[in-house]
Amino acid sequence: MTDEEAPDLVLILITGPENPKRLPSAFFLSATAAASEQNVILYFTGPATELLKTGVAENLYPLEGGKSVADFMKLALDNGVRIIGCQQSLDLNGMTKEDLSMDLPLLTPSQALPSLGAAGKVLTW
Repeated sequence: MTDEEAPDLVLILITGPENPKRLPSAFFLSATAAASEQNVILYFTGPATELLKTGVAENLYPLEGGKSVADFMKLALDNGVRIIGCQQSLDLNGMTKEDLSMDLPLLTPSQALPSLGAAGKVLTW
């Protein structure tokens, strides 16, 4: 990460496609904080990394007939949330950077931890 201002809020997202009903709240919370001019980072790690793979979030619906997880992710991005992926989790899930649906920074936990740990608040979802 760069020498940017420490984030106000970091949400470490661990929940992935296995529990879609749990996901919208993470994106609503981060989008709301960012819309309130807070510096917000979503760090995708573990199973959550699968949500970054092309086609996964786009085809995952927390509520039948409702919006996709990709729509909730877009809400967060549109409000200024920065998304970072875990490089080791890509490896763990058999993914490469080419599998990702968006261009985003990829950091190992040891690379990300200093900046993530400097946040005003850290939540694990």
